[in-house]
Amino acid sequence: MPVAQYPSVAPPSITITSSYAGASAEVLQNTVTTIIEQQLSGIDNLLYMMSTSNSSGQSQIQIFFEPGTNPDVAQVQVQNKLQLAVPSLPVIVQQAGVTVTKSTRNYLMFFTLSTPNGSMDEIALGNYIASNVLDPIRRVSGVGEANMFGTENAMRVWMDPQKLYAYNLTSQDVINAISAQNVQVPLGQLGDRPFTKGQQLNITLQGQSTLASPKEFENIILRVNPDGSRVYLRDVARVTLGGLDYSTRARTNGFPSAAVAIKMSPEGNAVATADAIHAKVIQLSKFFPAGVKVDYPLDQSAFVRISIREVIKTLMIAIFLVFCVMYLFLQSMRTTLIPTIVVPVALMGTFIVMKAFGFSINVLTLFGMVLAIGILVDDAIVVVENCERLMRDEGLSPKAAAHKAMEQITGALIGISLVLTAVFIPMAFFGGSVGAIYKQFSLSLIASMLFSIFLALSLTPALCGVILKPINKDEHEKKKGFFGVFNRVFEGGRNKYQLMVERMLKTTGRYLIVYLVVVLAVAILYMRLPTSFLPEEDQGYFITNIQLPVGATQERTLAVLKRVEKYFMSQPEVDKIITVAGFSFNGRGQNSALSFIRLKDWDQRPGDEHKAPAIIRRAFGAFFQIKDAIIFPVNLPPIPELGVSSGFDLELEDQSSLGHNKLMAARDQLVALAAKNPNVVGVRMQGLEDAAQLKINVDEAKASALGVSLADINTALQSNFGSFYVNNFVHGNRVQRVIIMLDAPYRMLPSDIGRIYVRNNENKMVSLSGLVHLQWTYGSPQLQRYNGFPAIEIVGATPPGKSTGDAMKAMEEMIKQLPAGIGFEWTGQSYEEILSGKQAPALFTLSIIVVFLALAALYESWSIPFAVMLVVPLGILGSLLAASLRGMPNDVYFKVGLLAIIGLSTKNAILIVEFAKDLQLQGKGLVEATIEAVHLRLRPILMTSLAFILGVMPLALSTGAGSASQHAIGTGVAGGMFTATFLAIFMVPVFFVAVQRIFMPKDKKR
Repeated sequence: MPVAQYPSVAPPSITITSSYAGASAEVLQNTVTTIIEQQLSGIDNLLYMMSTSNSSGQSQIQIFFEPGTNPDVAQVQVQNKLQLAVPSLPVIVQQAGVTVTKSTRNYLMFFTLSTPNGSMDEIALGNYIASNVLDPIRRVSGVGEANMFGTENAMRVWMDPQKLYAYNLTSQDVINAISAQNVQVPLGQLGDRPFTKGQQLNITLQGQSTLASPKEFENIILRVNPDGSRVYLRDVARVTLGGLDYSTRARTNGFPSAAVAIKMSPEGNAVATADAIHAKVIQLSKFFPAGVKVDYPLDQSAFVRISIREVIKTLMIAIFLVFCVMYLFLQSMRTTLIPTIVVPVALMGTFIVMKAFGFSINVLTLFGMVLAIGILVDDAIVVVENCERLMRDEGLSPKAAAHKAMEQITGALIGISLVLTAVFIPMAFFGGSVGAIYKQFSLSLIASMLFSIFLALSLTPALCGVILKPINKDEHEKKKGFFGVFNRVFEGGRNKYQLMVERMLKTTGRYLIVYLVVVLAVAILYMRLPTSFLPEEDQGYFITNIQLPVGATQERTLAVLKRVEKYFMSQPEVDKIITVAGFSFNGRGQNSALSFIRLKDWDQRPGDEHKAPAIIRRAFGAFFQIKDAIIFPVNLPPIPELGVSSGFDLELEDQSSLGHNKLMAARDQLVALAAKNPNVVGVRMQGLEDAAQLKINVDEAKASALGVSLADINTALQSNFGSFYVNNFVHGNRVQRVIIMLDAPYRMLPSDIGRIYVRNNENKMVSLSGLVHLQWTYGSPQLQRYNGFPAIEIVGATPPGKSTGDAMKAMEEMIKQLPAGIGFEWTGQSYEEILSGKQAPALFTLSIIVVFLALAALYESWSIPFAVMLVVPLGILGSLLAASLRGMPNDVYFKVGLLAIIGLSTKNAILIVEFAKDLQLQGKGLVEATIEAVHLRLRPILMTSLAFILGVMPLALSTGAGSASQHAIGTGVAGGMFTATFLAIFMVPVFFVAVQRIFMPKDKKR
């Protein structure tokens, strides 16, 4: 079976990426992003979409679909809609291509190539990756996207405007010459059909081909003068085999490198995909140049593997502890062996069902298995204990005892299984990402329970008849040593328990009042328990977002990155670090950077002070001293596909066309309010700040008077200051681009714009200084949209002692203070948390109703199920107390645990009520039957409950990878089962007697 951390819970996403070199964010949004978005309406199962337009010329639209949507169908629909928009896009964008990919939101892994000996620079490494590595990695099954942080080669033509003017040339002349002389010309054949009779020769004609080296490009002829002299490209420009894109630079452990960042496809499996990528890189590494080193600074599959390993270890510990409890009570290896045999058989059957449903082995299904261990042995323990009691008290043979035992407890076993199954069945039908979590957990647990009851009714009594030996009536009392002491203490305790129950049944009204107080306490505790989505985990790595002031150059960014690298490499917990300048989750720009920090294995850094959250807190304090940048170390969300950081995530929207400035003012107001609110910390915009921009206004009237066309002015500006794509050339095994641009010294200042010349209709050179006017303005280097509205993504975290639910409520209250027309929507993990909170009441209500109806059908009575269901608040009380004492929130795992407690708490009540009802039918009075039932059922109740509690304690007390999730589910279940046992054994008799006294006359009439 496939192995994963979680099932596929994130909404499938499709990404549309386009490039418009030289365009500002505003131009890109108006001419590309918005045009594409307008065509995306009407797509099936669309959940939400977000887009970003960057001044680097990159546009990205992410479309998210309802969970369960087929990503292949979604991709086809998006491509069909995109084709409607393509004709309206600028020609340059169409030439560069618009890509549609299906992938998850976050990165699965990074691997980097570097040369510690310096034999290859980052451009050479990037070109090697683009030529020999990237395409094979993209073809690996499970890979959605494979992007390079680095650059492949391009033929760069760096023009000198002074030399162009001296030779009476313009950039348009350079473009025309390259286009004419760097071209592949197909000429045909000599002797091609139809040919003349007797033709003996057939030859392919080889024409002009594209140029291949800087030397050949330097020899491109720009002009031939009347005297025969020539002007070559080398006379006006410098030609180099440089990089296609200089916007990003990667470093691994301080060394220049080129990196491949990989995202999974929505249907991919993290472990299988990572294994396949590692295998492919090993295969490709045989042909790497000498001195090239491969590093994996980020690999999420490592956390998946060790999380699964930790849960499996917990599962084994649970089985051992359950075995010990059974042996303590049963005191016979033969007797203990019978329930133990049931466990692997039931688990094997469960795996068969999971395989049939297409489930993976993941944290959720294994959590279900751990909880199932206690439930699996419960049924078998009830059978074995009853057989042993009948052999001891009535002197029956093993076979006769097994037969009579099944007559007595079959109803109880079926009732327990019905209740537990009924509790979890509604979970399987909820939608959304939370529904996917519930589904795999519930169906694996249901399968275990169904196999358990099947084995309890078939295999277990058969094993009792074969394996057990006859028991003397006083065998337990005659035992010596530890077991003898235990038996005498237990019998004494049982007698005292019986007397206490007798006294309680004389004054049931008093204890019903106590019960009402308990119910009130449960309501108060539940309302006060903070809410969350999933617990924050130490996943073995985290990210650091670096943002310099607007206008900062990449050189300044690299200087800050080196300080970040130095700090992290000095930390004993850090294994590797990769930094990327020019890219971050805020956006692309010279003033942006991102680092991924991989920590050492969990067993090498024990203790909370060495876990990711503690390391992040220390790093935040250290980076606060760096005044040149805002540096935010952040932990990743528990499910990476639902966001890029833990905490909360919302989109602040301009829903009334107020304009960008009003939206930014609302953002500033919200951040200022958040800085004063104790429920949130680190509230910030996930984007780039507005920056100074230079707007070029063309004097069209003057240009027309001088005979200069507007098209020539635009081409001159694009080709001199933007990376202007002319055509292609063949380099090695790849077709790469020819790019022209002004050389660096001639495009550093605003005054350089006036040094560009264009040719008018009289063949005279005209300076742009007289045709354009420069105007300083203020604008955003990145524009965002969410569901078609201009938006700003706001993220933040929670202070110690607060939950994301508290933070989200605080943010909603603060947003109410913003101007009219400013709205918001939760997105990513926060959207799922809201959805989870809305589903929970319906889920609990439905489960309780289904349990009640199942019991009513089993007992053919409305009163008995009512008595059984009254025990549920007692179990919930323990769950709430345990979670509150450990400072845990009401998250998805806690809700799953509460549902389990609803079923498990009724289990003990059923064991008592079933026997009391049967004794009543034999003619005994209500109180007499109840007292005898509690006396007979105390031992199996305590045995099964202790077995279950100890079975989940390894979850509640786990350490290492994935321990936060194990604590979240184990704590609530263990606490709930504790109170559901030790309060219920006293209160269930009270409930049964009180309810029967009210409803018995009606039952008798019926």
